Amino acid sequence: MENDIFQCLAKSKFRSKFKLSKKDKEYVLSKGFDKIEDHAREFISKRVAPAFIPNDGKQTPMRNHPVFIAQHATATCCRGCVEKWHGFKKGVELSKEAQEYLVKLIMEWIKKECKN
Repeated sequence: MENDIFQCLAKSKFRSKFKLSKKDKEYVLSKGFDKIEDHAREFISKRVAPAFIPNDGKQTPMRNHPVFIAQHATATCCRGCVEKWHGFKKGVELSKEAQEYLVKLIMEWIKKECKN
């Protein structure tokens, strides 16, 4: 499943433009993947998982943290993108399983970026 979504995301001009900078990669490697995954889990649970988000569509910055960049690259940045790309309906709180799926995508993308 994940490979299919990454193939689809790669065809999006907008999604495919996101890349981690050297500084972002250094940050990831200095913190370690486990800590970055903790950040991803926290951001998803607080900023994306609730059924209703007051600033939905504007809650994820475009820079200043590798997870934010990954969220845009993987369409896990807001409920509109999550619904369009991953099929989880807006207006319904994301289950723990759905949240873990999104975190897994984010981390897979970050790990691929760090290998490049």
